Amino acid sequence: MKKNPTPLDMSSNKVEQLNNNNNNNNNKENNEIKKLPVTVLSGFLGSGKTTLLKHILKNREGLKIAVIVNDMSELNIDALAVKKNEYTINQVDEKLVEMQNGCICCTLREDLLVEVSKLAKENRFDYLVIESTGVSEPLPVAETFTFDIPGYNNLSDISKLDTMVTMIDLYNFDKNLKSIETAYEKYGSSDGVAEEDERSVSFLLIEQVEFSNVIILNKADLVEESVINRVKGIVRKLNTEAKIYATTRSEIPLKNILNTDLFDFESASLANGWLKELRGEHVPETEEYGISSFVYKRRKPFHPQKLEEFLINRILPENVIRSKGTCWIACDYINAYIWENAGLLTPDIILEDEWYACIDKKEWEGTATEWEEMLKDFVEPHGDRKNEIVFIATELDKKKIEDLLDDILLTDEEFNLGPTEWEKYPNPFVEIIEVEEEEEEEGQGEAVPNNENDRILGEKRKSEETSNNNEDNNEPNQNNKNFHKI
Repeated sequence: MKKNPTPLDMSSNKVEQLNNNNNNNNNKENNEIKKLPVTVLSGFLGSGKTTLLKHILKNREGLKIAVIVNDMSELNIDALAVKKNEYTINQVDEKLVEMQNGCICCTLREDLLVEVSKLAKENRFDYLVIESTGVSEPLPVAETFTFDIPGYNNLSDISKLDTMVTMIDLYNFDKNLKSIETAYEKYGSSDGVAEEDERSVSFLLIEQVEFSNVIILNKADLVEESVINRVKGIVRKLNTEAKIYATTRSEIPLKNILNTDLFDFESASLANGWLKELRGEHVPETEEYGISSFVYKRRKPFHPQKLEEFLINRILPENVIRSKGTCWIACDYINAYIWENAGLLTPDIILEDEWYACIDKKEWEGTATEWEEMLKDFVEPHGDRKNEIVFIATELDKKKIEDLLDDILLTDEEFNLGPTEWEKYPNPFVEIIEVEEEEEEEGQGEAVPNNENDRILGEKRKSEETSNNNEDNNEPNQNNKNFHKI
């Protein structure tokens, strides 16, 4: 289910800055504010973002451009590079805003909100270019444009996110895609990356590719044509909608990255190759470069201990570029889990939401038509529970992957025991935290089980809870705890 962006918990001084900006704007003549178009540049350090920014400023063709530069280091190297350049920003027609000691996709999001709002309200710039840090994820940056600001519904009332550009370093693409380093291990604290930042290099690369409108394959002069075509095939498989250009020294016609009118939040969110594969929208043209995909789908759950061993031993073939989907783990009959991996990394197994089979129709928030459509995916007695994972790989061996995963499903004998027995398996994939249970609202009824298995489990849990409540000095039963997503 699609989730709305999480609102920023802004500090009081940031709110005050936004209010002051709004008041200053109201004190001016009541000229209508034109929406300030914005291009966001993402990409790893060394991919050519700053070179592209210089190219934009040198060839701006009379546009009055404002620039926000975000560098993770305490001394903003990118800002210095722009300032020292022969085509330094004119302080009358253009403006440079430096953002330091943080990343605009996380710790500096409220600063980004303030700065974009301020520049838009000045109503004197034709365009805004934002150069994000190498470890920024584009999605949270784009979400910033949906947040509320004083005096307007949201930032998009006075600005327009026009293009999301991702720069790819062709020369180091394979190295980055296959890297198992974290962002901290690759860039270190000298670039301001927190030591606890566990995001991997390959994950960040794929995130930047998947959420973009324009992908620039830079340093084309350093690789063979066959490499360009292969990388283009991988990128096209990961993002089915983006415009893809190969460049040398980041030189590209500005019409391809400014005022393109390409960005649409919903479309960008649905452009992921893995998501289109799940919807049955295959992208066959990538297969000529040896890049292909398939959906692994089984109506039988994984055995939790076999799955854990599979992940620990990193059995997934090394040619898998991306895999993502939903998985069903036998020990948890209530919740679905996300399976996700990038490059050579071991897949993450993340607790998601309840299966629809566990939701009472009375609590369903969608339309009747959506409910009926969702029911088409039900196979009784287990409803919508299933494993459904997309694999994207070079020289894909579908049978090998299927055999590997089939081997860690429940056996037929185990499957026939049913969910009351499966629940006895330990669950290694969730962190269970004991929290105080909220008081039930007056008049709130219990959900009606959707099938016999859910009814049996519900009665079993009630019995266990009653037993635990009557025993003194006992550790709380697992079923009295809430699951907190990792």
